[in-house]
Amino acid sequence: MAKIAKRLQKIREGIDPNKAYGLDEAVSLVKERAVAKFDESIEISMNLGVDPRHADQMVRGVVNLPNGTGKNVRVAVFARGAKADEAKAAGADIVGAEDLLEIVMGGKIDFDRCIATPDMMPLVGRLGKVLGPRGMMPNPKVGTVTVDVAGAVKASKGGAVEFRVEKAGIIHAGVGKASFDAKALAENIKAFADAVIKAKPAGAKGNYVKKVAISSTQGVGVKVDPSTLSAA
Repeated sequence: MAKIAKRLQKIREGIDPNKAYGLDEAVSLVKERAVAKFDESIEISMNLGVDPRHADQMVRGVVNLPNGTGKNVRVAVFARGAKADEAKAAGADIVGAEDLLEIVMGGKIDFDRCIATPDMMPLVGRLGKVLGPRGMMPNPKVGTVTVDVAGAVKASKGGAVEFRVEKAGIIHAGVGKASFDAKALAENIKAFADAVIKAKPAGAKGNYVKKVAISSTQGVGVKVDPSTLSAA
């Protein structure tokens, strides 16, 4: 335990926990402290001024990160016939219908993102209790229920990130890897923040983006000044 505490103490050096840094400086601080033996993921957390218990304050959407996520995303597609062939050609890892339903209901979820054609939703709807809690249920609002399965698969593989506010009003997501250069990470973070800001619900009152922080998998959180997140 002493060794872990010493490591944490070292990576915390030079970071003021009460200061909100400009985005570029925050990215540099996080990258410098991502010293694990693997390529750490870079994550963003946004504390929003919403209460998602109210339907008119739900925040949800999808954003295509300009520089990808750096993660190998495994995609499953529920489709039949020509649409199933399109999904396979686009690079889907798993494609099926009733056979895929049985696999998922059996507890084997060997994928990160699930896409379905509209005609498959009566079937996929039976998986609500399995995929819902994992945030993987196909939804037309985030482009995972679509006739354009090829486009959805390519977007998922290329850097599409879904976001959904949690009960406490917080959104968090992976926005790249520590191996990305600082400019690429900043571009991804700005694109993500811009998408969340544009998804501001009608019921949100007062300060919408309250706090923002970024961190690496085994690093510490660094607060970011929300005013420096503009994609402009």
